[in-house]
Amino acid sequence: MSERLTHFDEDGKAIMVEVGQKAPTRRVAVARGEVRMQEGTLARILDRGVEKGDVFGIARIAGIMAAKKTSELIPLCHPLLLTSVAVEFFPFPGEGRVEIEATVKVGGQTGVEMEALTAISVAALTIYDMCKAVDKGMVLGQIRLMEKQGGKSGPYRRDE
Repeated sequence: MSERLTHFDEDGKAIMVEVGQKAPTRRVAVARGEVRMQEGTLARILDRGVEKGDVFGIARIAGIMAAKKTSELIPLCHPLLLTSVAVEFFPFPGEGRVEIEATVKVGGQTGVEMEALTAISVAALTIYDMCKAVDKGMVLGQIRLMEKQGGKSGPYRRDE
């Protein structure tokens, strides 16, 4: 890794990267994560038997809202005018596992990787919050960037 970290100036002080000179381009980021839980907890979610409501529906809205608020949560992120945020859930009954995928798009001067990762994190936290009364042992993890398109560094795709 010979890439220079851009969030520091030549004296090592934290800075917000200057992106004003960059031409706006279409940028896309896809992130994934998972929540592991007891199989009975996942069955309750799928049967809509969680007293707090539609777990995936509420977690989807939370993930979308989080993507829009990323610059308020991560100190050096630029506020972006996102053009699309999608959050999807892929349950694995019998494994007690839910995969979460977020796709974020923008036409702008900087990427949306942090927005996609933030959407996953908050969607997973929302699942935990809604189900913690019945399963405090849930594990959130495997949050990772799967793909990005656009920008100077070019495309990226995780091999899995």
